[in-house]
Amino acid sequence: MPSPSSGSSGSHGPRRPGAVALDSLGLGAPAPDPADASPHAFPDGGAWRTEVPSCEGPEALAAVLKEAASLDVPVHRISQGSGVWMLTDAEITEMVGACARHDIELCLFTGPRGTWDVGASTRTDSGGAGLRARGHDAVAGCVEDALRAAELGVRCLLVADEGVLWTLHRLRAQGELPADTTLKVSALIGPVNPAAYSVHEHLGADSLNIPSDLTLAQITEIRRVSAAPMDFYLEAPDDLGGYVRMYDAAELIRRGAPVYLKFGLSKAPGIYPYGAHLRDLTLATARERVRRGRLALDLLARLGADGGMSPLGSRLPGTLQRFPLPERN
Repeated sequence: MPSPSSGSSGSHGPRRPGAVALDSLGLGAPAPDPADASPHAFPDGGAWRTEVPSCEGPEALAAVLKEAASLDVPVHRISQGSGVWMLTDAEITEMVGACARHDIELCLFTGPRGTWDVGASTRTDSGGAGLRARGHDAVAGCVEDALRAAELGVRCLLVADEGVLWTLHRLRAQGELPADTTLKVSALIGPVNPAAYSVHEHLGADSLNIPSDLTLAQITEIRRVSAAPMDFYLEAPDDLGGYVRMYDAAELIRRGAPVYLKFGLSKAPGIYPYGAHLRDLTLATARERVRRGRLALDLLARLGADGGMSPLGSRLPGTLQRFPLPERN
């Protein structure tokens, strides 16, 4: 079969699922509106990249890399959800080295976060402030995680709090974090409208998870105000809704570019924070996420919509909009 970046669509462009058969019955869909297509791309010219999430340590990373090689699944980014503080220096160093050898971006989560804190409001029906960092000490912990990870070679940090995002962006701007550090907004606080998406971009976000229940029209609305890369679970974990949107992948690329296609997994128990007691489950689900990626890429290829993938090794987001930084005292 064609490789994911081969652009096997030919001269007629991608087709819609079942298009020929439905056209023969007079049930064809209207032509796509050119105004819905995203005008943006990654700086390398690509429209989409790939991400394997929930890779919780060196052993899970090794399983992902082995499965990706076996199934020929291209991977641009691997992300972890338990947090920097759940890994030893040796484990982080091993993960950094493995990703560097395969030219893959490694993204680690900063913490602490509200759902693991002592605050009672997160355990109410309302969910309180959710994952956000409660109080100065939680922000300080996130900063400590970020600085430690950067010192060990990590160049992508995952955040779940707007204040932490702005703080890390300011530290990056003044050189406390490396200039090529990228900041990724967690799906657990992902913006759901164009105004909020733009605010996160201005606060320093380099890519933003959006909830997987946003409609295609809402994705188009976001793209009319922001060029910041979008992270999108083609298959969302159950705690994010469990949505499976593989058949939307081609249109997500058309409307949402630049976009990271995330290969999540529904019907799988949560594994955060990870430990050895969850080893077998973590390794099995890591491998299955890669397999889900293969299924999504095969579907894109069958529809002739597999062109436009960024070159492997690409990681930077391009020039984005930022709020003015406060003057230093």
